[in-house]
Amino acid sequence: MRKLIAVTAAAFAATGLAACTESKKDEAAEAKADALEAEAAATPNESAETALNAKADAVEQQAGDADAGATTENTPDTSPSKY
Repeated sequence: MRKLIAVTAAAFAATGLAACTESKKDEAAEAKADALEAEAAATPNESAETALNAKADAVEQQAGDADAGATTENTPDTSPSKY
């Protein structure tokens, strides 16, 4: 539960910082990715967590590509091996 709260809080903070340059497509993708990351944090299954985080990264990357890369550098690395 603490992990879920921490991930959600971090996602909202990151969204707030990046809001100045986000397109509408990127905002929608960020919300979808945040939901996937929250689901990943809540699962006790490591392989499911990894798959959900990879899916969230792909959603964010596609949004960055859709707006000519304007927000690609805002795409976080959610690899579980880095935490």
